[in-house]
Amino acid sequence: MILLSLDGVRHDYLARDALPAFERVAREGARAEALVPIFPSTTFPNHVALATGTHADRHGIVANRFLDAALGEFDYGNDARFLDAEPLWAAAERQGVHAAVFFWVGSETDWRGVGARYRKAPFDSKLGEAAKVAQILAWLDLPEPERPGLVMAWWHGADHAGHAHGPDAKETRAALRAQDRELAKLLAGLDTRKAWGETTLLLVSDHGMTTYEQTVDVRSVLAEAGVRTRRVIQSMATAQIHLKDPAQAGRAVSVLRALPGVEAWPQGEVPDRLRYRHARAGDVVALAAPPLALLAGNDRGARFGGIARLFGRSRGAHGYDPGRHPEMHGIFAALGRGVPKGARLPRVSAVDVAPTVARLLGIAPPGSSEGKPIAPLGEALAGGALTASEPPPRPPPSPAR
Repeated sequence: MILLSLDGVRHDYLARDALPAFERVAREGARAEALVPIFPSTTFPNHVALATGTHADRHGIVANRFLDAALGEFDYGNDARFLDAEPLWAAAERQGVHAAVFFWVGSETDWRGVGARYRKAPFDSKLGEAAKVAQILAWLDLPEPERPGLVMAWWHGADHAGHAHGPDAKETRAALRAQDRELAKLLAGLDTRKAWGETTLLLVSDHGMTTYEQTVDVRSVLAEAGVRTRRVIQSMATAQIHLKDPAQAGRAVSVLRALPGVEAWPQGEVPDRLRYRHARAGDVVALAAPPLALLAGNDRGARFGGIARLFGRSRGAHGYDPGRHPEMHGIFAALGRGVPKGARLPRVSAVDVAPTVARLLGIAPPGSSEGKPIAPLGEALAGGALTASEPPPRPPPSPAR
């Protein structure tokens, strides 16, 4: 079982160019209309959703950067202590299936005493997909008792190009063509090994991409209104606002709601549909709608976005409400064991990926999983779906630092 996540590949990207490897997966396997990410539609929350089968209010990774009262700051981190829900690799190892992970959020350290047997660390964004393909095939070449049954890997996808140039730029299309060439090498390696009878390949992405044209610095707006903040973490679509005086939450919400294109709520009143009521998300949560982005005044995205617009260029953003903005939707495709040839699926949810992987592996899904296996993947395999089993208990919280 191989699960690949291609960062920032929007649901409609695969139809824009000749992409032979992706086309083969769709032709010989299954492809969904789109994959709907959880909120916020950003990299870290969604990679954890893909691995745990649950939402940010339950798995705890509420953004790429956030504050935790006991553990301190999470800043594009990889410490599994921040994960409140069991990830796939821990669930697999707990049930006797060896796992191998090549860069996935939370995979570098053990989760409550359980970790993947094989894992690459530390994360290195400069490491390309050729190295990942070589490593995946090397893992599959191990003797059967040592061979991982589950392999997970993060790929660059088109995220960097989409941010730097916008989703419709030639650079973004070129990035995906380069990914397609590496995928072709992986498919060829599986062909050579005659591995398809015992291998399923799932291709997913964590989110899509859209353009932004305006920016607002939430911290500055609140400061001008006399709202005293302890910390404001702005992530394009969202802002986590930690107040010096929580009694000012109502004032902060009123100020932010007066901004065109911005919604805001006290933490306890975030809409149920967003699944975002978590202390790590701050005292107040702000949410923008495109083409607006929430960025600090000294953020590179704010500075270079303005320059890019002067020259008629675009910049890309994500993180917006996926229920209202289909541009946030990603891809889902599958090939191999348990996948009906030529199947066309409706939109699927990110939280359904983990239980689908579990069914294909013949194990119970991660302990906190809320999703359901995606039909018809794995339905014809013996054993059927298993119910989630309990993971190890949570250890005592670490002291604040």
